[in-house]
Amino acid sequence: MTTPLTCRNYIDGKWLSATGGATLESRNPAVSRELVATFPRSAAADIDTAVAAARKAYRTWRLVPAPARAEYIQRVGELLLKHKEELAQLMSREMGKPLTEARGDVQEGIDCAYYSAGEGRRLFGQTIPSEMPNKFAMTVRMPIGVCALITPWNFPVAIPCWKAMPALVCGNTVILKPAEDTPACATKLIEIFAEAGLPPGVINLVHGVGEEAGKALVEHPEVDLVSFTGSSETGAFVGATCGRTHKRVCLEMGGKNAQIVMEDADLELALDGAVWGAFGTAGQRCTATSRLLLHRDIKEKFTVMLKERTSQLRLGAGTDPNIDVGPLVNASQLERVSKYLDIAREEGAKVLMGGEIATEGELKHGYFFQPTILDEVTPEMRVAREEIFGPVVALIEVNSFEEAIAILNDTPYGLSSSIYTRDINRAFTAMRDIEAGITYINGPTIGAEVHLPFGGVKQTGNGHREAGTAVLDVFTEWKTVYVDFSGSLQRAQIDNRS
Repeated sequence: MTTPLTCRNYIDGKWLSATGGATLESRNPAVSRELVATFPRSAAADIDTAVAAARKAYRTWRLVPAPARAEYIQRVGELLLKHKEELAQLMSREMGKPLTEARGDVQEGIDCAYYSAGEGRRLFGQTIPSEMPNKFAMTVRMPIGVCALITPWNFPVAIPCWKAMPALVCGNTVILKPAEDTPACATKLIEIFAEAGLPPGVINLVHGVGEEAGKALVEHPEVDLVSFTGSSETGAFVGATCGRTHKRVCLEMGGKNAQIVMEDADLELALDGAVWGAFGTAGQRCTATSRLLLHRDIKEKFTVMLKERTSQLRLGAGTDPNIDVGPLVNASQLERVSKYLDIAREEGAKVLMGGEIATEGELKHGYFFQPTILDEVTPEMRVAREEIFGPVVALIEVNSFEEAIAILNDTPYGLSSSIYTRDINRAFTAMRDIEAGITYINGPTIGAEVHLPFGGVKQTGNGHREAGTAVLDVFTEWKTVYVDFSGSLQRAQIDNRS
């Protein structure tokens, strides 16, 4: 086994232990006896130090021209490319996803760096004609200040990059609080930011437990913005706290995504999308396909196809190039998924395949759950409405296109959605009527691109979007500027007409 890493906080350009000296452990979810890293259990005092460093750095960083700020992010992208395989291997060991997916995670960070760097020359405002003579009007983007970024474990490179890179290009300073399950990935990522030459205090890293370090960060009076990705329950606390303390807040939370398969669909293509959407990252994606809405005319045939393809999936450690599905991230997540299978059985769902913790051979040393198909699911069941976050997909039979849309929309969430059909009228109707931030036509519910907005509606988010140009509205404030060169007082909205 590889020698465990010793992770530290990164504050004001220095690598530091937690003030109290307490540490936590990160273990390989495929082989739980393997210690991947130790990391600080930070407390409020560590948060105070990080916020003070970020506040001090903000005073000068905001004055660096945006194209020059962007050059640092361009260098981060180049370094991520250089360290791509190293990061992917570490990611597979630390949170379990297969290497092919881990490489894609890092590539998303690289893509985000190059895209964000380009935006450094495109932080456009507008010039707008004034209603008065000899008066000039324009809008400009201004940075927010100190940004707290709280990120999950399922995309431990991509999501921090989605948040940190545009935040920094916009002139903010950043404190990253990563998930407890992926401290080593976060440490390596921040090492790369440091290697790119970012000034001390511009980007900071604080490890710890959400209820301690995360809570202190959200509540800190000198934090101006919180960007959070995680559960809807925690997001509700973050949103309420920020509302009470007048902080800018961006929330990206849960999903209960559905893929509709109509009777006229290309079933082989729909099958590819369903398997990838349901079982990629072992279902541990906010965009995972957790419901399949199958038209009654093709349900029986498609179900046979799905069972056959699912039976071929190979479980194992993410570092094994021959596997398809890795472990769940920790024992708590394994217990959560297992309990949802108990709930499914109690509610009357039929377990067509899987449904159990995988313990054969080497799998007994990790947190593996069998890829699972639930049949005879009805829309009111908990397994059809609540986010499971595991390799479980529920089959729901529908009689019509209209019924499929109604059932898809009938959840508290609205992140991603998908429909497979050859009917262009249905496709455009689905684009209009589906209540979700993302809709795919003849594609799976997963697979976002960094230059398009990402986010959802209802309990999935709070109206903001990450990625694309939309993220600039998260990390900047609009300022309107008037220049009156008339030499006299001109009063707006005063009727001076004779």
